[in-house]
Amino acid sequence: MTKYFSKQSIFRLVIMMVICLLLWIFIQTNQYQIVSMAIAVIACFPIYYKYEKKELNTKELVLIAVLTTTAVLGRVLFYMIPAITPMTAIIIIVGICMGSEIGFLVGSLSAITSNMLFGQGPWTPFQMLSWGIIGFIAGVPLIQKILKKNYWFLIIYGIFAGIFFSFFMDIWTVFSLDRQFSWVRYLALLGTALPYTISYCFANAFFSCLLFRTIQKKLQRILIKYDINKGG
Repeated sequence: MTKYFSKQSIFRLVIMMVICLLLWIFIQTNQYQIVSMAIAVIACFPIYYKYEKKELNTKELVLIAVLTTTAVLGRVLFYMIPAITPMTAIIIIVGICMGSEIGFLVGSLSAITSNMLFGQGPWTPFQMLSWGIIGFIAGVPLIQKILKKNYWFLIIYGIFAGIFFSFFMDIWTVFSLDRQFSWVRYLALLGTALPYTISYCFANAFFSCLLFRTIQKKLQRILIKYDINKGG
């Protein structure tokens, strides 16, 4: 069998089969909360795996760490104001300036790192995935170009990011209540969270416009000075 498949390929196939079996067992026992957490973790895996396979230099790793720390500080400094934080805006800007992969990495790492202060829990994989997706989409080449053109596009994307994060995290909230998904409860939660969703949207739009040019110029200087290639 190893003639046609490498040992690594066989190992990955076995792992995926085990994961699928476990997910099937949890579904059969109505453990939808565990299934949803597992899906969120699995969804993050491809980006981490792909990036881990790249030839990285110390400068690039340090830059990712600094960007993650900056995003985390944005959340920490504004923790007293509910739903107002520049963290999402910083993740968006990183995605625009550095590409999808680094945007996803900074977004997901910022979630798990900041939760060391705010509290880890079963919601962490959902936050990692949601902030990672926000950073990833901002780094898609076509969207990159659009967002760089005009502050109005930044505002629109900031609003989208606020709505997406709120809607996505409310899925976790529904599962956390009774381990099953209910559209009635989900829609009720969306209505209850509306003031916070509006705050998310405002904060993302405001801080994206406020910080974009400054962070963009700093990153351009760093990339040129230390000869770092932007992620794809």
